[in-house]
Amino acid sequence: MELYGAGSVPDHGSMVFKTCVEDIPFVGKPGFVERLNQVIDELGIDYVYPAHDSACLALVQQQEKLHAPVVSSELKTVEICRSKNATYHYLQGAGYLPRFYEGPEEVEEFPLFIKPSVGQGAQGARRIDDMAHLKDALASGVEYALCQYLPGREVSVDCFTDRHGTLRFVSPRTRDRIKAGIAVRSHFLPEDRRINEIAKDLNSRFKFNGAWFFQLKEDGRGEYKLMEVSPRIAGTSGLTRNRGVNLPLLTLYNVWGYDVDIIDNGSRLLLDRAFISRFKSDVSYDNVYVDFDDSLIFRGKVNLSLIAFLYQAQNQGKKVYMLTKHRGDIREELLRHNIAPGLFAEIIHLDKSDSKVPHIQRNSIFIDDSFAERKRIHDACGIPVFDLDMVESLMDWRA
Repeated sequence: MELYGAGSVPDHGSMVFKTCVEDIPFVGKPGFVERLNQVIDELGIDYVYPAHDSACLALVQQQEKLHAPVVSSELKTVEICRSKNATYHYLQGAGYLPRFYEGPEEVEEFPLFIKPSVGQGAQGARRIDDMAHLKDALASGVEYALCQYLPGREVSVDCFTDRHGTLRFVSPRTRDRIKAGIAVRSHFLPEDRRINEIAKDLNSRFKFNGAWFFQLKEDGRGEYKLMEVSPRIAGTSGLTRNRGVNLPLLTLYNVWGYDVDIIDNGSRLLLDRAFISRFKSDVSYDNVYVDFDDSLIFRGKVNLSLIAFLYQAQNQGKKVYMLTKHRGDIREELLRHNIAPGLFAEIIHLDKSDSKVPHIQRNSIFIDDSFAERKRIHDACGIPVFDLDMVESLMDWRA
């Protein structure tokens, strides 16, 4: 499989995918289907895999016009799940639903929790403490779901339904820290009979195809109540994937008509996400010169970020040179750290008094922990030089 990215604005996608088309009109805008079909044809796309609720609904609605199948559940399921009010009405009578109201005249008590009926990422969701503030919110014209305020713990539940409609996997996880509606700190919860029963009931009422998830929150008595259901991959389901259950891949197996087995390692994992820097650079080079002591080997251990970059350079057809004043047998030292000398186009072993300058070719970069060495090379050769903490700007993480 080869992954391509697509979106409507130039953004982070180009840092993730080697090929990322970022000029597709927003869903529902004129030209959306035509431009997407053009991309499908030009790139030879076999499947379109939506990663956003609105995109999922729009793509499934337009499936007959698209030149590639959409990886999703059926239209009815997607339509109901896209609206919280529609979801609550469809599931009316289920014991795990929170109390919800058609309008302000039905509200029995405050505080109340409101959220846009069609929305995501907790945008516009808030607690309402009195009727005046509720009427102000409703005057905005936004369609809100009005439901009881749930003060307890919130959890997400990753699920997988196979191609026969059988619920094969249920995995609850915490939402310990949330940014923009996405859990950025999460860990697995033990199997819970109550959660399993809710998952089974939802699976019996909807027709899911592959991965889906739902979110619960505890009421004042500690009972789980449903917040929402979504027939797509959850933003933090990477936690589940790292335990052995690859939900996106399992969903594709559904599409291809495969029967699947699932291996769950049962690992106790904690996921914590923070900002990660990815770079685009205009530095062009054919050769990499790298130091050994306190660079490739730092405090007696292999510098993982640097060795990863050197293998990336090799994969890209660059030539990697070791340029070192190491005391002793450098090849023996490399082997001691399980680094194959063959990684390097040449190992240049200098005496302590020798200059590295004459050994540097044109169109190269130089990596060394020593500022003095970097300055000499920069001044004499006019090439980019990098300290160890700068190597991250050379990494290309695109799939």
